[in-house]
Formats: sequence, structure tokens, C-alpha cells
Amino acid sequence: MFLFLGLGNPGPKYLFTRHNVGFRFIDRLSRALKIPLYKAGYHSFWGSGSINGVDIILAKPMTYMNNSGLAAAALVRKFGVDLSSMLVVYDDLDLPLGSLRLRPQGGSGGHNGMKSIIFHLQTESFPRMRIGIGRPQGEVRDVIDYVLEEFTPAEEEVVESVLTHSTEAAKIFLTDGIQAAMNRFNHLQQK
Repeated sequence: MFLFLGLGNPGPKYLFTRHNVGFRFIDRLSRALKIPLYKAGYHSFWGSGSINGVDIILAKPMTYMNNSGLAAAALVRKFGVDLSSMLVVYDDLDLPLGSLRLRPQGGSGGHNGMKSIIFHLQTESFPRMRIGIGRPQGEVRDVIDYVLEEFTPAEEEVVESVLTHSTEAAKIFLTDGIQAAMNRFNHLQQK
């Protein structure tokens, strides 16, 4: 059983914000794997399917970012997911726009969604994929305002490309594991 958990905030006003690239990843993976998201429960909007005999859950927490751990813990308990088979996907300010970084475990890096997941699971030992959104350039801006803004049209082109690569990375994680996905995609940076 594999669980792909994309972080974001529910509701149409957040749909294309920087903080919601995890949700957009899940939507993209849902189309690629033909696993529709139509179920509600476990603090999530989710779907399940099977690819080559492997059971897969795709989920987007409906708790808002800061409480993502409620969904992660509920899904892990309900479906008996081994944490090494859960990939959490989220935005990262500290990576340049268009970058991908996969890791088998680690801290929150200051990301509130990850802080919540680590708290509720009581461990940092689970794979994650960070999608770079970059930091605000130029004038001093509040980080919270920045992550809740939509991408510019030029940035959106880069985001679309990195989402395609993130979907491919997820497929490699599914078939060959986190190390293979790291080897292939951690150097990636879109221009």
C-alpha cells in the first residue's frame, strides 16, 4: 500500500497559490494513474486504485495546511500504510522555483504542514518531495502573503514543467523506491 499525500489549503481561493503545489501534484498524479479523487473522509479528499497489483491512495488534506498531520495520521491508521511507502509532497521556499528534492526522511524545514505531520505521526522517518517555489524577490514581503499568492504567468510555465517531472518522480518512487527517485530527480531545476 502506497500513500501519496499532497499538502495545500482547501477552497477555490487557494487553488493556484504557491502553497498549493502539493494539491496540484495530487491532481496531476490522479490523472496520470487514472485514480479519481472522489471520496471524503479521514480529514481528506482522496481516491484509491491499484497499479500492477500495488494498492495506492492519493489524498489532499482538507484541514488547512497547519493541521495536515490530522489527515496523515488518520490515513496511515485506516489503511495500515508503512511510513516508508508514504510520500508527502509540498512547497518549499528555500528551493529555487522549479526545483525538486526528494528525501527518505528529515525535519520540517520550518514548513507548518510538515511540522503537523511530524507531530501527529511522532516521527520524521517518512519520504517527502519538496517542490521549489523560491523566496520573494525585491521588496521585503511577508512570507505568509507570498505563499498565499498565485504564481505569475512566467512562473506558472515553470510550475507546469516541474509538476510533470514530479509525477514522473512519484512513478519511480512507486516502482523503484526513494533512492532511485532521488538519483534521477534531485538535480532537476527548471529554467
